[in-house]
Amino acid sequence: MILATTTFSDIFKSSFLEEQTSISYTDVLLALGLALVLGLLIRWIYKRTFAGVMYSSSFGLSLVALSLVTTFVILAVTSNVVLSLGMVGALSIVRFRSAIREPIEIAYLFWAIAVGIVTGAGLLFLAIIGSLIIAAVLLIASFFKSAKQPYILVVHCADGEAESHIMKVVEESVSRSNLKSKSVSPMGMELTIEVRLNVDETQFVNRIAGIKKVSDAVLVSYNGEYMS
Repeated sequence: MILATTTFSDIFKSSFLEEQTSISYTDVLLALGLALVLGLLIRWIYKRTFAGVMYSSSFGLSLVALSLVTTFVILAVTSNVVLSLGMVGALSIVRFRSAIREPIEIAYLFWAIAVGIVTGAGLLFLAIIGSLIIAAVLLIASFFKSAKQPYILVVHCADGEAESHIMKVVEESVSRSNLKSKSVSPMGMELTIEVRLNVDETQFVNRIAGIKKVSDAVLVSYNGEYMS
């Protein structure tokens, strides 16, 4: 009696790993077309809800590209088992070194990747419904952000007397202020103050710049996450 044994090499020679499922051109075009539309939706939501200092158009474009690239990768993986194993090995050595400026950008990246995965797997209805729900949640959340835009006021002055005048003008002109940092050197001092304006009125900066022993005053917009 001869016992049949299966070696590791026999497994790789089996027809199971050589099976390849054909994908119609219609399915490919439909999946890529939907990924493109949803990618553009993600880009628009990102631009619409962006609250940072400077909007990055390249990041918005990368969201669209990421949806498309992930889609055709999943289409290829689902058609061939051997190819799927190769993709796992290839993607495991990829390292992304671009810095994420804001935590919310991670959510958009995962959203774009999820769209590509779900669309490439053929779950088109899930991709559409899921994207619409996420878009609605992000839009609604953006409407509840503070109506008063935060600003950072940076002032360079010579001494404590000028500092007292500066703080007095700030308290009289804004609805809320918070001293973020104070740097003192033999050349003078630098004050960094977070302020929220009552209205879009910035004339108080001119008053501060006109104070004796104040060298300059700068008011910049920020989203509350760049300084702590």
